[in-house]
Amino acid sequence: MARRSLVLPLVLIAVAVLAVDQATKVWALGALTPGERTPLLGDLLGLSLVRNSGAALGIASGTTWVFTVAAVVVTVIVLRVARRLGSGGWAVALGLLLGGAVGNLVDRLVREPGVGVGHVIDFIAYADWFVGNVADVAIVVAAGLMMLLGLRGIGLDGTRHTDAPDDAGDAPADDAADDAAADGTAGAAGDTADDAAVCDGAPESTDEAGAGEDAAPAEAADRR
Repeated sequence: MARRSLVLPLVLIAVAVLAVDQATKVWALGALTPGERTPLLGDLLGLSLVRNSGAALGIASGTTWVFTVAAVVVTVIVLRVARRLGSGGWAVALGLLLGGAVGNLVDRLVREPGVGVGHVIDFIAYADWFVGNVADVAIVVAAGLMMLLGLRGIGLDGTRHTDAPDDAGDAPADDAADDAAADGTAGAAGDTADDAAVCDGAPESTDEAGAGEDAAPAEAADRR
């Protein structure tokens, strides 16, 4: 799939996450009462309105401005790397991440107590652990998808990092075959040279034997 065509799904996913996140937060503000919990799955999952001044999942309360800056940085990075997209999986992951980051960033920019330090609206209560929102869910799913893509060796541009080792592994086999062929050729050449030496040496042995036979009568004549 072309890289330009993957940018559109990324943007659409981000916009969808942002829209659902903000719509559910508006609903939570109007339908839920702070401090009251509405059970959905017993004690495991419920609804509880919380204004969060920290990070996603209620972490590090009181440091809103730090996470405002972090959300801006994440948004800029995702938009920049979107031009290199070559993987549908990465387009989905980055779309979820962008939508989640912008969803909470909107709260920090427009909600009380002020610009850049606004409290994020959380309302999904997970047992007694923490309270989150739709943006948080999108960010967590994006992180899990990125880990899966990384484990499978799929890069941002769609290439598989496992392809290179396979190609590299073929090279030693090719080299071994070339070496074997070279050894065979050298061996054949050596045998040919030996055969040629034997053939060349045969006449010399015959001549030497003939010369020895001629010398024997001459010595006998001299003695007489």
